[in-house]
Amino acid sequence: MRTRLILLIALVVALGVSPAAWAQAPKSAETQKGPANVTQTAEIAMEKGGIIKIEFFPADAPKTVENFVTLAKKGFYNGLTFHRVEPGFVVQGGDPKGDGTGGPGYKIKAEFNKNKHDRGAVAMARSNDPDSAGSQFYIVLAPANFLDGKYTVFGKVVSGMNIVDNIKKGDKMKSVTIIDAAK
Repeated sequence: MRTRLILLIALVVALGVSPAAWAQAPKSAETQKGPANVTQTAEIAMEKGGIIKIEFFPADAPKTVENFVTLAKKGFYNGLTFHRVEPGFVVQGGDPKGDGTGGPGYKIKAEFNKNKHDRGAVAMARSNDPDSAGSQFYIVLAPANFLDGKYTVFGKVVSGMNIVDNIKKGDKMKSVTIIDAAK
């Protein structure tokens, strides 16, 4: 047994696999379960009442959608706040620290696409590094086309914009539920 353990450790060292590589973003749904035959949407239930329904753009931002869905299914967003509210611009949430500096412990690559930052667009927040998004997302309150092509738009609000318009800094997401519907 000890010999096998030593051989395994030697193999890992020889291949140069760093422990950091083990804590990466989740594997794709296709890799895990074969081709997906479902369409997924999200429902954000606010603690103060109201539901925000989001339709995803998996063809344009597959890894970003997958990341959001995986975090939501794990309950990551439940109880988190909208820590940033910029009237007439965006509301931003998904930070476990609640101050704009937190994330899930890994980063995902940007998936810039043709989707516009129109009212109701849902996109990933990030730092100056394009590949620094993790869990924080924002919902656009008014067209912000100067952001187009610079942030990953991965969905849009299809109902509940009246709820989004009334979000105040510190308002909590009671839960984020993923709805799977057969194609």
